[in-house]
Amino acid sequence: MTGIAAGLTGFAVLLALMAIRIPIAVAMLATGIVGYGLVSGWMPLLAFLKTNTYYQFSTYSLSVIPLFVLMGEFATHAGMSRALYRAAAAFMGHLRGGLAMASVGGCAAFGAICGSSLATAATMGQVALPEMRRYNYSGALATGSLAAGGTMGILIPPSVILVLYALMTEQSIAKMFVAAMVPGVIAALGYMLAIAVFVRRRPEAGPAGPRASWSERLDSLKETWSIILIFALVIVGMYRGWFTPTEAAAVGAFGAFVLAVLHGGLRLKGLVECLQGTARTSAMIFLIMLGAEMFNAFLSATQTPMLASQMIVEAGLSPMMVLVAILLLYLAMGCVMDSMSMLLLTIPIFYPIIAGLDFGMGREDTLIWFGILAVVVVEVGLITPPVGMNVFVINAMAKEVPMWESFKGVMPFLISDLLRIVLLVAFPAITLGLVRALG
Repeated sequence: MTGIAAGLTGFAVLLALMAIRIPIAVAMLATGIVGYGLVSGWMPLLAFLKTNTYYQFSTYSLSVIPLFVLMGEFATHAGMSRALYRAAAAFMGHLRGGLAMASVGGCAAFGAICGSSLATAATMGQVALPEMRRYNYSGALATGSLAAGGTMGILIPPSVILVLYALMTEQSIAKMFVAAMVPGVIAALGYMLAIAVFVRRRPEAGPAGPRASWSERLDSLKETWSIILIFALVIVGMYRGWFTPTEAAAVGAFGAFVLAVLHGGLRLKGLVECLQGTARTSAMIFLIMLGAEMFNAFLSATQTPMLASQMIVEAGLSPMMVLVAILLLYLAMGCVMDSMSMLLLTIPIFYPIIAGLDFGMGREDTLIWFGILAVVVVEVGLITPPVGMNVFVINAMAKEVPMWESFKGVMPFLISDLLRIVLLVAFPAITLGLVRALG
């Protein structure tokens, strides 16, 4: 069997294991171990497992991941989601579809201190769904807006997926965070525009609520200053060199802890729950990382990435055509894989290809731009049928809404996402402008 044939066989086996509902981390680990052993030998496999696993997880820079996860856990227990939703609803609740728009705004703001899409969707869903039920919002709009809004948790910094991408491609975490800001704002505005179009066609789906007075609006903003302070301290501190990424994550986690104690009533039981949640999420991330590393080692042994790169170069495709092909592949994979697994599995294959192509900008700019595009497309997979994880999470919280209605509700947001991807591909300055301005 040729190298590329062995690599494709490995992919087929991986998909087959996923199809029978083997966890993705275990499927990648098992396929990688068996494939590497068959291709390179069992003794080299044991040597690889002995050394690589230790060196991968003893890296100091990886400690940033559980710290950002812990920050999100504290933020959830601090009740920050309620404060953010109340502030957004005070300004937009009187509009048709205003509570859905407030949900999107709340998700964007909470994503800035959470970094997890599923956690953002679930937390905001607990706050926003009862309010939208009270004002007789349609199930499709209520669940669709929350599922889509939750996807911004992995784009708006600080984001665990952006951290992973930066570590894998040796890019600056601070620059990745800054590059994600404008696309994140565009995502929120695009989702709100999608809601406005939806309720214009179906006014009964999102009835307007009462208009809040300016005093009520200003009072709602008072509850959000601490959240803005934590976000600014983490991002500005990293970019200005006050903290390393790990130190910034620790500062953010400590700030969220203080808020959780003072405003959220966090006590010993809640602290234990936060630590347990952080341990579970971090263990899941690291196991996926180990599985992806093992599977990518198998692919490297078969020389599949190198042969694929060579085939692309010899095909004479333009750099933009190669990029579009990769993004379309991401969209297709997003229908059957979760976002983190997809990114960890494919970035080692794709980023050398992208780095070697000429897009009219430097290597660093190219990789930052591609990283944001990859995360945006991966984000779309969270609401893409049949495996839209955010849709499943929100639908489980709104048991009276049929699953098909929830997936129907995310369609306007999928259209918004596709338009945003086209915009970011056509105009790299949208992503890189702020990075260059601050550089």
